[in-house]
Amino acid sequence: MSPLLQLHLAVLLFGGTALFSALIPLPATEITAFRATIASLVLASVVGYRRGHLKLQHYRDYGVITLLGIIVGLHWVSYFAAMQASSVAIGMIAFFTYPVMTVIAEPLLQKRLPKGADLLSAMVVLAGIVLLVPAPTLSNNLTLGVALGVISAALFTARNLIQKRWFSGYDGPTTMAYQTGIAALMLLPWCGQAPTELDAEGLGLLLLLAVVFTALPHALMSQSLRHLAAKTVSLVGCLQPLYGVTLAALVLAQWPDGRTLLGGCLVVCAALFETHQQSSARAKKSQSNR
Repeated sequence: MSPLLQLHLAVLLFGGTALFSALIPLPATEITAFRATIASLVLASVVGYRRGHLKLQHYRDYGVITLLGIIVGLHWVSYFAAMQASSVAIGMIAFFTYPVMTVIAEPLLQKRLPKGADLLSAMVVLAGIVLLVPAPTLSNNLTLGVALGVISAALFTARNLIQKRWFSGYDGPTTMAYQTGIAALMLLPWCGQAPTELDAEGLGLLLLLAVVFTALPHALMSQSLRHLAAKTVSLVGCLQPLYGVTLAALVLAQWPDGRTLLGGCLVVCAALFETHQQSSARAKKSQSNR
Protein backbone atom coordinates (compact mmCIF):
# COMPACT_ATOMS: atom_id res chain seq x y z
CA MET A 1 0.00 0.00 0.00
CA SER A 2 1.40 3.42 -0.97
CA PRO A 3 2.10 5.97 1.80
CA LEU A 4 -0.58 8.33 0.41
CA LEU A 5 -3.17 5.56 0.41
CA GLN A 6 -2.16 4.65 3.96
CA LEU A 7 -2.68 8.27 4.96
CA HIS A 8 -6.15 8.49 3.38
CA LEU A 9 -7.13 5.20 5.03
CA ALA A 10 -5.94 6.51 8.41
CA VAL A 11 -7.95 9.74 8.01
CA LEU A 12 -11.01 7.76 6.86
CA LEU A 13 -10.77 5.53 9.94
CA PHE A 14 -10.33 8.55 12.23
CA GLY A 15 -13.46 10.04 10.66
CA GLY A 16 -15.27 6.75 11.14
CA THR A 17 -14.80 6.81 14.92
CA ALA A 18 -17.70 9.25 15.04
CA LEU A 19 -20.14 6.51 14.00
CA PHE A 20 -19.60 4.62 17.23
CA SER A 21 -21.12 7.43 19.30
CA ALA A 22 -24.45 6.20 17.89
CA LEU A 23 -23.69 2.52 17.25
CA ILE A 24 -22.47 1.57 20.74
CA PRO A 25 -25.29 1.79 23.34
CA LEU A 26 -23.15 3.34 26.07
CA PRO A 27 -22.57 6.86 27.45
CA ALA A 28 -19.53 8.78 26.20
CA THR A 29 -17.50 8.08 29.37
CA GLU A 30 -17.88 4.31 29.08
CA ILE A 31 -17.16 4.28 25.33
CA THR A 32 -13.99 6.29 25.88
CA ALA A 33 -12.80 4.26 28.87
CA PHE A 34 -13.22 0.89 27.17
CA ARG A 35 -11.86 2.20 23.85
CA ALA A 36 -8.79 3.60 25.60
CA THR A 37 -8.21 0.39 27.57
CA ILE A 38 -8.22 -1.87 24.53
CA ALA A 39 -6.29 0.58 22.33
CA SER A 40 -3.58 1.05 24.96
CA LEU A 41 -3.05 -2.71 25.24
CA VAL A 42 -2.79 -3.08 21.46
CA LEU A 43 -0.48 -0.08 21.02
CA ALA A 44 1.70 -1.09 23.97
CA SER A 45 2.08 -4.55 22.44
CA VAL A 46 3.09 -3.03 19.09
CA VAL A 47 5.61 -0.67 20.70
CA GLY A 48 6.97 -3.42 22.94
CA TYR A 49 7.45 -5.70 19.93
CA ARG A 50 9.24 -2.99 17.93
CA ARG A 51 11.39 -1.46 20.66
CA GLY A 52 11.50 -4.19 23.26
CA HIS A 53 10.47 -1.75 26.01
CA LEU A 54 8.14 1.14 26.83
CA LYS A 55 10.59 3.24 28.85
CA LEU A 56 10.71 6.99 28.35
CA GLN A 57 13.97 8.89 28.05
CA HIS A 58 13.60 11.21 31.05
CA TYR A 59 11.73 11.07 34.37
CA ARG A 60 10.18 14.45 33.55
CA ASP A 61 8.51 12.88 30.51
CA TYR A 62 6.32 10.70 32.75
CA GLY A 63 4.74 13.80 34.27
CA VAL A 64 4.17 15.34 30.85
CA ILE A 65 2.60 12.18 29.42
CA THR A 66 0.32 11.88 32.47
CA LEU A 67 -1.02 15.37 31.80
CA LEU A 68 -1.41 14.55 28.10
CA GLY A 69 -3.29 11.34 28.92
CA ILE A 70 -5.73 13.21 31.16
CA ILE A 71 -6.36 15.79 28.44
CA VAL A 72 -6.87 13.09 25.78
CA GLY A 73 -9.39 11.30 28.01
CA LEU A 74 -11.41 14.48 28.53
CA HIS A 75 -11.12 15.33 24.82
CA TRP A 76 -12.51 11.94 23.75
CA VAL A 77 -15.36 12.07 26.28
CA SER A 78 -16.45 15.55 25.18
CA TYR A 79 -16.07 14.56 21.50
CA PHE A 80 -18.39 11.55 21.81
CA ALA A 81 -20.77 13.45 24.10
CA ALA A 82 -21.03 16.22 21.47
CA MET A 83 -22.17 13.76 18.82
CA GLN A 84 -24.53 11.94 21.17
CA ALA A 85 -26.17 15.24 22.14
CA SER A 86 -26.58 16.45 18.55
CA SER A 87 -25.34 14.58 15.47
CA VAL A 88 -22.11 13.31 13.95
CA ALA A 89 -21.97 16.24 11.52
CA ILE A 90 -22.41 18.95 14.16
CA GLY A 91 -20.03 17.31 16.64
CA MET A 92 -17.28 16.82 14.04
CA ILE A 93 -17.61 20.30 12.54
CA ALA A 94 -17.51 21.94 15.98
CA PHE A 95 -14.45 19.87 16.87
CA PHE A 96 -12.67 20.89 13.68
CA THR A 97 -12.34 24.45 14.96
CA TYR A 98 -9.08 23.25 16.57
CA PRO A 99 -6.72 24.22 13.67
CA VAL A 100 -7.78 27.86 14.00
CA MET A 101 -7.64 27.67 17.81
CA THR A 102 -4.06 26.46 17.46
CA VAL A 103 -2.84 29.33 15.27
CA ILE A 104 -4.46 31.83 17.65
CA ALA A 105 -3.23 30.22 20.89
CA GLU A 106 0.34 29.36 19.86
CA PRO A 107 1.60 32.92 19.24
CA LEU A 108 -0.17 34.16 22.38
CA LEU A 109 1.69 31.55 24.44
CA GLN A 110 4.91 32.79 22.84
CA LYS A 111 3.94 36.38 23.77
CA ARG A 112 3.31 37.33 20.14
CA LEU A 113 0.20 38.68 18.48
CA PRO A 114 -1.63 36.43 15.99
CA LYS A 115 -1.41 37.41 12.33
CA GLY A 116 -4.25 39.32 10.72
CA ALA A 117 -5.02 36.41 8.38
CA ASP A 118 -5.34 34.09 11.38
CA LEU A 119 -7.76 36.46 13.09
CA LEU A 120 -9.79 36.56 9.88
CA SER A 121 -9.88 32.74 9.89
CA ALA A 122 -11.11 32.85 13.47
CA MET A 123 -13.96 35.16 12.42
CA VAL A 124 -14.89 32.77 9.59
CA VAL A 125 -14.92 29.85 12.05
CA LEU A 126 -17.06 31.87 14.46
CA ALA A 127 -19.54 32.55 11.65
CA GLY A 128 -19.61 28.83 10.87
CA ILE A 129 -20.28 27.96 14.51
CA VAL A 130 -23.07 30.56 14.72
CA LEU A 131 -24.76 28.84 11.78
CA LEU A 132 -24.66 25.53 13.69
CA VAL A 133 -26.31 26.96 16.81
CA PRO A 134 -30.13 26.94 16.56
CA ALA A 135 -30.74 28.70 19.89
CA PRO A 136 -28.45 30.37 22.48
CA THR A 137 -29.30 27.92 25.27
CA LEU A 138 -27.67 24.68 26.40
CA SER A 139 -31.12 23.17 26.95
CA ASN A 140 -31.19 22.78 23.16
CA ASN A 141 -29.42 19.51 22.28
CA LEU A 142 -27.89 20.90 19.08
CA THR A 143 -26.44 23.89 20.91
CA LEU A 144 -25.13 21.58 23.64
CA GLY A 145 -23.50 19.43 20.96
CA VAL A 146 -21.77 22.47 19.45
CA ALA A 147 -20.55 23.60 22.89
CA LEU A 148 -19.15 20.16 23.72
CA GLY A 149 -17.51 19.95 20.30
CA VAL A 150 -15.78 23.29 20.83
CA ILE A 151 -14.64 22.18 24.31
CA SER A 152 -13.25 19.00 22.73
CA ALA A 153 -11.41 21.15 20.17
CA ALA A 154 -9.92 23.33 22.93
CA LEU A 155 -8.69 20.23 24.79
CA PHE A 156 -7.22 18.80 21.59
CA THR A 157 -5.47 22.11 20.91
CA ALA A 158 -3.99 22.12 24.42
CA ARG A 159 -2.83 18.53 24.01
CA ASN A 160 -1.13 19.27 20.67
CA LEU A 161 0.65 22.39 21.94
CA ILE A 162 1.90 20.66 25.10
CA GLN A 163 3.00 17.60 23.14
CA LYS A 164 4.82 19.74 20.56
CA ARG A 165 6.63 21.71 23.27
CA TRP A 166 7.56 18.97 25.73
CA PHE A 167 6.98 15.53 24.19
CA SER A 168 7.91 15.74 20.50
CA GLY A 169 10.81 13.29 20.74
CA TYR A 170 8.60 10.18 20.69
CA ASP A 171 6.81 8.42 17.84
CA GLY A 172 3.02 8.32 17.49
CA PRO A 173 2.37 4.74 18.71
CA THR A 174 4.50 5.22 21.85
CA THR A 175 2.82 8.52 22.67
CA MET A 176 -0.68 7.13 22.14
CA ALA A 177 0.06 3.91 24.05
CA TYR A 178 0.77 6.00 27.14
CA GLN A 179 -1.99 8.54 26.55
CA THR A 180 -4.71 5.93 26.04
CA GLY A 181 -3.49 3.94 29.04
CA ILE A 182 -3.60 6.97 31.32
CA ALA A 183 -7.00 8.01 29.93
CA ALA A 184 -8.31 4.51 30.69
CA LEU A 185 -7.00 4.59 34.28
CA MET A 186 -8.62 7.99 34.79
CA LEU A 187 -12.04 7.07 33.35
CA LEU A 188 -12.59 3.43 34.36
CA PRO A 189 -13.52 4.28 37.99
CA TRP A 190 -16.34 6.50 36.66
CA CYS A 191 -17.92 3.79 34.52
CA GLY A 192 -21.34 2.63 35.68
CA GLN A 193 -21.51 -0.31 33.30
CA ALA A 194 -19.02 -3.10 32.58
CA PRO A 195 -18.25 -4.04 28.96
CA THR A 196 -19.32 -7.61 29.76
CA GLU A 197 -22.89 -6.31 30.09
CA LEU A 198 -22.93 -5.59 26.35
CA ASP A 199 -24.25 -8.18 23.94
CA ALA A 200 -22.01 -9.81 21.33
CA GLU A 201 -22.71 -7.07 18.80
CA GLY A 202 -21.87 -4.31 21.28
CA LEU A 203 -18.62 -6.00 22.29
CA GLY A 204 -17.71 -6.49 18.65
CA LEU A 205 -18.30 -2.81 17.91
CA LEU A 206 -16.19 -1.83 20.92
CA LEU A 207 -13.30 -4.00 19.73
CA LEU A 208 -13.71 -2.61 16.21
CA LEU A 209 -13.54 0.96 17.52
CA ALA A 210 -10.48 0.33 19.69
CA VAL A 211 -8.42 -1.80 17.30
CA VAL A 212 -9.42 -0.90 13.73
CA PHE A 213 -10.53 2.71 14.26
CA THR A 214 -8.00 3.76 16.94
CA ALA A 215 -4.83 1.66 17.07
CA LEU A 216 -4.64 0.94 13.31
CA PRO A 217 -4.98 4.54 12.03
CA HIS A 218 -2.33 5.74 14.48
CA ALA A 219 0.04 3.08 13.16
CA LEU A 220 -0.81 3.98 9.54
CA MET A 221 -0.37 7.70 10.22
CA SER A 222 3.00 7.10 11.85
CA GLN A 223 4.11 5.00 8.86
CA SER A 224 2.94 7.56 6.28
CA LEU A 225 4.76 10.39 8.08
CA ARG A 226 8.04 8.68 7.27
CA HIS A 227 7.47 9.02 3.53
CA LEU A 228 5.19 12.03 2.98
CA ALA A 229 5.70 15.76 3.49
CA ALA A 230 4.13 17.22 6.61
CA LYS A 231 2.10 19.56 4.38
CA THR A 232 0.51 16.60 2.59
CA VAL A 233 -0.34 14.89 5.87
CA SER A 234 -1.90 18.07 7.30
CA LEU A 235 -3.99 18.85 4.23
CA VAL A 236 -5.28 15.29 3.86
CA GLY A 237 -6.15 15.39 7.57
CA CYS A 238 -8.61 18.19 6.82
CA LEU A 239 -10.70 15.65 4.91
CA GLN A 240 -11.67 13.97 8.20
CA PRO A 241 -14.97 15.88 8.62
CA LEU A 242 -15.91 15.11 5.01
CA TYR A 243 -15.23 11.40 5.51
CA GLY A 244 -17.00 11.33 8.87
CA VAL A 245 -20.13 13.20 7.74
CA THR A 246 -20.36 11.07 4.58
CA LEU A 247 -20.08 7.83 6.58
CA ALA A 248 -22.71 9.08 9.06
CA ALA A 249 -25.10 9.83 6.18
CA LEU A 250 -24.56 6.42 4.58
CA VAL A 251 -24.45 4.26 7.73
CA LEU A 252 -26.63 6.17 10.22
CA ALA A 253 -28.87 8.08 7.76
CA GLN A 254 -27.82 11.32 9.48
CA TRP A 255 -28.08 13.71 6.55
CA PRO A 256 -26.99 17.27 7.45
CA ASP A 257 -29.28 20.16 6.53
CA GLY A 258 -28.24 23.16 4.44
CA ARG A 259 -27.42 25.34 7.46
CA THR A 260 -25.11 22.67 8.89
CA LEU A 261 -23.42 22.15 5.51
CA LEU A 262 -22.80 25.89 5.11
CA GLY A 263 -21.41 26.20 8.63
CA GLY A 264 -19.27 23.13 8.02
CA CYS A 265 -17.91 24.57 4.77
CA LEU A 266 -16.84 27.76 6.56
CA VAL A 267 -15.11 25.85 9.37
CA VAL A 268 -13.35 23.33 7.10
CA CYS A 269 -12.26 26.02 4.60
CA ALA A 270 -10.72 28.02 7.45
CA ALA A 271 -9.00 24.85 8.70
CA LEU A 272 -7.65 24.13 5.20
CA PHE A 273 -6.38 27.70 4.86
CA GLU A 274 -4.60 27.63 8.22
CA THR A 275 -3.14 24.18 7.56
CA HIS A 276 -1.78 25.37 4.21
CA GLN A 277 -0.37 28.53 5.81
CA GLN A 278 1.39 26.58 8.57
CA SER A 279 2.80 24.02 6.14
CA SER A 280 4.11 26.72 3.80
CA ALA A 281 5.73 28.57 6.71
CA ARG A 282 7.47 25.40 7.88
CA ALA A 283 8.71 24.68 4.35
CA LYS A 284 10.16 28.20 3.99
CA LYS A 285 11.82 27.96 7.39
CA SER A 286 13.33 24.59 6.48
CA GLN A 287 14.73 25.97 3.20
CA SER A 288 16.22 29.04 4.90
CA ASN A 289 18.03 26.81 7.42
CA ARG A 290 19.80 24.82 4.72
